[in-house]
Amino acid sequence: MVDEAKTRDKFTIINELARRRGFFWKSYEIYGGVSGFVTYGFLGAKLKQNIEKKVRELFVNKLGILEIESPIIAPSKVFEASGHVDHFKEPMVECLKCKRRFRADHLLQEFAKISEVEAEKLSLKEVEEAIEKHEIRCPECGGIFDEPKYFLTMFKTTIGPYSEAIGYGRPEAAQGIFVEFRRLYEMAREKLPFGVIQIGHVLRNEISPRQGLIRSREFTIIDLEFFFDPEEPNCFLLIDFENETLRLLLAENKLRGSEEIIEVTVNEALEKGYIKVEWQAVFMALAKKLLVGLGVPAEKQRFIEKLPWEKAHYALQSFDQEIYVERWGWVEVSGHAYRTDYDLKRHMEFSGVDMRVFKEHEKPVEREQAVVKPLMAKLGPVFKEEAAKIVGLLSEADPEEVDVSIEKNGYYMLGKYKVLPEYVEITRQKVKERGRRFIPYVVEPSFGSDRMVYVALEYAYRVKDDRAILSLPRDIAPIQVGVYPLVSKDGLPGKALQVYKTLLNEGFMVEYDEAGSIGRRYARADEIGIPLGVTVDYKTLEDNTVTVRDRDSWKQVRSRIEELPQLLHKYFRWKANFEDLGKPLEG
Repeated sequence: MVDEAKTRDKFTIINELARRRGFFWKSYEIYGGVSGFVTYGFLGAKLKQNIEKKVRELFVNKLGILEIESPIIAPSKVFEASGHVDHFKEPMVECLKCKRRFRADHLLQEFAKISEVEAEKLSLKEVEEAIEKHEIRCPECGGIFDEPKYFLTMFKTTIGPYSEAIGYGRPEAAQGIFVEFRRLYEMAREKLPFGVIQIGHVLRNEISPRQGLIRSREFTIIDLEFFFDPEEPNCFLLIDFENETLRLLLAENKLRGSEEIIEVTVNEALEKGYIKVEWQAVFMALAKKLLVGLGVPAEKQRFIEKLPWEKAHYALQSFDQEIYVERWGWVEVSGHAYRTDYDLKRHMEFSGVDMRVFKEHEKPVEREQAVVKPLMAKLGPVFKEEAAKIVGLLSEADPEEVDVSIEKNGYYMLGKYKVLPEYVEITRQKVKERGRRFIPYVVEPSFGSDRMVYVALEYAYRVKDDRAILSLPRDIAPIQVGVYPLVSKDGLPGKALQVYKTLLNEGFMVEYDEAGSIGRRYARADEIGIPLGVTVDYKTLEDNTVTVRDRDSWKQVRSRIEELPQLLHKYFRWKANFEDLGKPLEG
């Protein structure tokens, strides 16, 4: 194991261990496998479920975030409104010899050592020139590439038997929340702020995924949309996190070519304007806490601010939480986007459904407001059968926004419709306002469940005395306890099976193993990350006690069987340490 660790990187070792022990492997291997698709075995599926359970404990159980589950396939209209159809594209090149296709920006990062920042802002022409300048050839056959093209990285399908009923596999789970906002707002008793989370599969038709769990075509995403009043953005959780330290790589430093990390408290980040809204800062602190709980030290985490051309089309400000991994360097595990009212406004415009909420003033407020009157004589001839729809949309639009846009730009965009000044009459009048209607703003923490699985495995892997150990945190380990008879005779297996069944009935994930020597069984358990081993020996038959072994220190204590379930419940809830499980053994 020591020689192996010296000659091969952790990514290779982890992936081989995962395949050999049944954590995960490339899907469809009997047909040669398909890049970007992964099958989880029992251990991997349970590890992933346990990580998602930690997310639910943090956000759903403790913060009261609502959880929903929506379809993977959505009508094309959803992603036209969200902007994904126009923006979810990547530069692609095709090898003229073997016809393999690759993401052009990834080739430039890997073979020309161009930074991700620089690669992402290049035009197609600049990408082509960079590939020629650095003489980059096909990694598979050495062939030359054709000119770059943009490739839509969403899976396209038809819904039902009609070819015109276009749908897409969702590339994120967020839109399933936004389109259901009206109903969710009612479920939240029509009070802001509130949040909604969705954990589920998404599809991204990656051009050339070659990074295992780090980049897949089908994966699990955890999207949390938190809705709040933009005029009351204060976060009531801030007091609990104001002194939490965040490691930030700011956009202004990146623009200067600097990789300088600044360490600031949440309060300092807000006071200095590094992070625009309190809720975003608090969710970033929670994300840091989550990854520490998965075994990643704080110093191996950072939040990198996206530059203007790197940000998603919906984001006013965006940070990626990155973790350092051996093969790939800094890898994103979560994104933190300040989406403002972009999504709800777009769905309101495209669907015609009012996404605004009403908030009553303590006292009526008199103010002057714009009034927009559609002129059907002008709208009708231009928009014909869609004119009535546009009138309805205008009645739901913010009159002040229409007025300002027309005065500033000479038009107002109502979804895909351009409203010119001659189509409307705008007047101003004084009104008494009982309250105000507005579209809530949104901050979004979004986690990659599969990437967190890989990160947890890499940070858990270590070698001790030539033996591989996965030192997974006890609350995410796929199997919690191993039960072993010291030898397979003299009634020890029967007694061990009794202990095994007792722990199963108490709700623990338990493995029973009597194959081979006890040392080999301990080694197998260490390699898959079982925190505790319970061994039934001859002394057990005398006094009903067992040996409990710690995976990481290899220390042992002696515990009474009847006390074991209660002790283990405390241990796995982090209310007891290993030393609390029994009397230490000598040697």
